[in-house]
Parts: sequence; C-alpha cells; structure tokens
Amino acid sequence: MKILSAYFTRQIFTFFVMLVLVLAGLAWMIHILTMLKFLIQYGISLPGFLGLTFMMLPLLVSIIMPFSVFISAMFLYNKLISDREITVMAAAGLSPIQIARPVLVFAGCIAALHFALNTLVVPASQAKFYDTQWEMRYGLAHLKLQEATFTQMARGLVVFVEKVAGTDLSKLMLYDNRDPRNQMTISADSGKLVHTDRGLSMVMTHGSVQFRDDTFAVGTFDSMDMDMNLSDRMPGNMFRVRRLSSIQLIRDARRLDTFRERDQKRIISEMSTRFLGPLMSMILALIGMVALLKTSLLRRGALNMAAPTATLGMAAAMGTFMVFGDLAMTIPGFFAILTGQVLLIAVLFLILAGKGIRNKE
Repeated sequence: MKILSAYFTRQIFTFFVMLVLVLAGLAWMIHILTMLKFLIQYGISLPGFLGLTFMMLPLLVSIIMPFSVFISAMFLYNKLISDREITVMAAAGLSPIQIARPVLVFAGCIAALHFALNTLVVPASQAKFYDTQWEMRYGLAHLKLQEATFTQMARGLVVFVEKVAGTDLSKLMLYDNRDPRNQMTISADSGKLVHTDRGLSMVMTHGSVQFRDDTFAVGTFDSMDMDMNLSDRMPGNMFRVRRLSSIQLIRDARRLDTFRERDQKRIISEMSTRFLGPLMSMILALIGMVALLKTSLLRRGALNMAAPTATLGMAAAMGTFMVFGDLAMTIPGFFAILTGQVLLIAVLFLILAGKGIRNKE
C-alpha cells in the first residue's frame, strides 16, 4: 500500500502542478489584458506594468487551488478506473477509503498550503498591489510631461512646459478649470514635481497667478506650492478588505458594529474566503472520490455518470459556499458556514468509508 500511495501521490502532484501553472498563466494573461490601460493611459514602463500584474498571482493561485485539486484527482482516478486498476485494487481487498487516502492526504496538505497563502501572502501582495496601482495613477510614476506640449493631467487641469528634466520644469504655464467658478492660470519660470501623501504637488518659483471667480485678480509670487489634487483619496483611506492583514481582519470582525452595513458584509465575506476557502480543497476531493469510487465500476460499455455527477457536485459545493459567503453578515453566520463545511466533510467521509466499491463485473 505504501508503494501505491507513493505512486498515486507522485502522479496527482505532477498533475496538480501542471494544472496550476496552466490555469494561473491563463488567468494572469487575462488580467494583463484588463489592465492594459495602465500601460497605455499612464505611460508606465513595461517592467513596472508586468510587476504590477505579477502581484495578483498569489490571489489568482489561491482561487484556482481547490479546482486544481479536484481536476487532478478526477483525471488520475478516472484514468485508473478506465485501465481497470481500481478494479484490481478492490478485488485485492482495498476499501474505497484506502484507495482514496493518497488524494485525501494530498488535499489536506494543499488545504494547509492554501490557508498559509490566504492568511499571509495574499493580503501582503494585495496591499502592495493597491499601493503601487495608486502610485501609478496619482503619483510621480504615472506622469510623463512632454516638452513644448500641452499635457492634460486631469479633466480641467492643463500644463504647458517648455523644458522638462526629470521632475524639474522650466518656463511653465498651468491652467486649472476643474472648478469653473474658480478658474486659475499660473505662469512660472521654474517648477518641480514632488510626491506627497495625496499624490502630486508642484512647487513653482518666480511667477504670476490670475484668479477668476466673481472678480478678477492678479498677483505674483516668489514661491508657490500647489497640491495638484489628482486624487482626493489616499490609498490607506480606501476600504479594501483584501489588503488587510489577517490579524487586522479579525480585529475588524470583532467590532463589526462600527462599520457600515456594506463594509460589514465585505469583512465577513473576506473572512469566509480567507479562512474557510482552503477547506474546499478537501470537500472537492471527497466529492470526486465518492462519485468515482462508489459509482463508477460498472460493466464495460455501460454509461458512466461518475464524472458528470462529480462535476455537478463540485459546482454545487462551490456555488453554495460562495453564495453563503457573500450573504453572511455576522460572526454567527461565519461559524454557520464553517459548521456546514465540517458536517459535509464528515458525511462524505462516512459515505466513502461505507460498504466497498460496487462491482458489477
């Protein structure tokens, strides 16, 4: 049995790794296509753009891991059944639970790895992703001023610069019409773009400014610091539960009443995904084994419905988990989902450990 377990584990591990690489690669390519605007609109470098999309890989891998376990187990055991190897094992006295043990052990290991990925790697990578994305949109990284060209930095905000040397500007003119009731035109001999907590700020020296509201006013200055206000939201002020550390997420869950109803739902949903999602690897593996090992050994030529049944069971289990995870809004709801998962694992395990494989040879 040890030799068989090692063989099964090696095979399913190979299938799993190949499947994760393929699916993660496809998901990454799709994500790249959806974020091409960063490369085109903000003029960032190709390495920076690829680095930004690469930060999404941990999240993408965490999403596909349970499906990869299920598909790998189904592929391997369906092949063994087609080759009648499972029939020989059953005839040799091995029970379904013994035959399925390598897959269940492997699924348990993947669930532990998935839990570590969800609680440690994904929050850190998502925090880095959102901070980098914000910087590319509103920080110095995204701005590409061209010499002797009018550049629209935002709607109603246009800058003309005669000479650009990195962040140092010479002979510039700025027109701000974002608030039509308070128009402003600034001319300066020199300027410099600097990064602040809110995004970009322009420090200008030796120039003049014209204000137009209900009246018209003109003034001069030796130095003027203007907050460009390209974004009125700091990255830390955006409530994104994915970027919260697991410890912070638990702390927020303990004081749900201090959040808006929409944010309460997000917190519980993220807790379900982060802490309970790894259990789906074990559930899907058990569904596949129950379907294959309890119903698949029919006579040659008979219609084998094990694979479709397992696929429907997988879809039902994942759909139910996602629906209840999105609907839960309280800590008792979170524990209700956990209880349901544990009960389902126990029921599937008892079914698998029941009477031997039905053999109609």
